[in-house]
Amino acid sequence: MITVTDSALAQVRRLRRKQNDDQMVLRLGVKNAGCSGMSYDMKLDRTVQPTDTVYEYGDIQVVVEPEHLVYLDNLTLDYSGDLMGGGFRFRNPNATHTCGCGSSFSTSPEAAAQSH
Repeated sequence: MITVTDSALAQVRRLRRKQNDDQMVLRLGVKNAGCSGMSYDMKLDRTVQPTDTVYEYGDIQVVVEPEHLVYLDNLTLDYSGDLMGGGFRFRNPNATHTCGCGSSFSTSPEAAAQSH
């Protein structure tokens, strides 16, 4: 399960309006990058693959590819509009270490496996 806060949903709606496409979904994933080994990847996308896990939040769909879900299961996505350091925030119980900026993390295979 992925939880998306109301403030994050409002920001996704704003981004979709900016793209003039209210049908876009929010795709969450991870990639090998960052000072802690993995970083979060998110983008607006037009397609949902048959193998994607789809979470419905009213008019917003959040989609995750199966190979990424092991790292993102139980994630909470939040958004802060602070003038200093505002943006999306990831609270990930699977992360065993995060970098100072909060945009990259590492996890052990055991921690990821326990989330399922």
